[in-house]
Amino acid sequence: MSAAPITILVVAPNWLGDAVMALPAIADVRRRFPDAQLLVAARPIVADLFALVPGIDDSVVLAWKGHWWNRTAFHTDAVRLASVGADVAILLPNSFATAWLLKQAEIPERWGYATDMRSRLLSRAVPRPMRSMHQGAYYQHLTSTLEIPAGPLQPTLIVPQHATEAARRLLVERGWDAGHPLAALAPGAAYGTAKRWIPQHVATLATELVRRLGATCVLVGSGADRATTATVRDRVAADARSRVIDVAGETALEALAGVFSLAQVCVSNDSGAMHVAAAVGTPVAALFGPTREYETAPLARAGARTEVLTHQVWCRPCMLRECPIDHRCMTRISPERVYTAVDTLIAGVAR
Repeated sequence: MSAAPITILVVAPNWLGDAVMALPAIADVRRRFPDAQLLVAARPIVADLFALVPGIDDSVVLAWKGHWWNRTAFHTDAVRLASVGADVAILLPNSFATAWLLKQAEIPERWGYATDMRSRLLSRAVPRPMRSMHQGAYYQHLTSTLEIPAGPLQPTLIVPQHATEAARRLLVERGWDAGHPLAALAPGAAYGTAKRWIPQHVATLATELVRRLGATCVLVGSGADRATTATVRDRVAADARSRVIDVAGETALEALAGVFSLAQVCVSNDSGAMHVAAAVGTPVAALFGPTREYETAPLARAGARTEVLTHQVWCRPCMLRECPIDHRCMTRISPERVYTAVDTLIAGVAR
């Protein structure tokens, strides 16, 4: 289009980790069109993220989940999207359903990858890259092909002061002495059990962090992770258990970011929490088993540090949700090895 768009709508990815990895591309859009109104459309599971993203003017929460039979939600979303008056929509999800929704919303310019047989629904259909690349770079490939120059592959989340203070009050009430280091441990993963470091290893690490560093450990996750975090806390050595706080299922996204803003380190599986922590600027030790670290490793905010830990075995990365053998890619990442990485990250030594 010849004239600069007045209102740009970016349709966000549907998973938290993907949404964080899309932030550099969204920042590129903001820099390319500094005077445009920049809106993000997102499903409820990720919509709150964009309140923490600088440069976004507003967000639209989508109800439709792509199911053809849920026509009421589809119509509601189409009307809502039409009402924002966007000149351009940039579609980060690859689905046909997303393109169909934007077409029905009558947004005149619809830009996205030519995937899922949707090219005829797009006004600019970009060929999908053939080579493997980091997911953040994948989103930037789309926007750069659309003549939006790529900036640093560094997401940024800004945690409001009230969220940090609320997190501090919660943790102090649960027993954290703010004079001691705080380590956030995220032992869950929505993708499946194969991505999870085993609870006993997490418990052993937490015990050592308490004993050797005087740290307090906070277990974080969604409500679905409560059974995992409860198992971890139960397996922490008795002398260290009082210094392990479990807040899984108690922190919405803003509150989780507040916890990360206070933590000296985060230890996480390949999960949305891992990506949020890195974008907040918390040093992250990321444990990868069945998934491809070269595609979804945490992208550190400028000045932050991350370390990816893997155990190379013949069967990884298998991308399976459940391990059909002995889960060796995760069980053989030892607690001592992770402790060493955490100790280094807390000390601020570059690796």
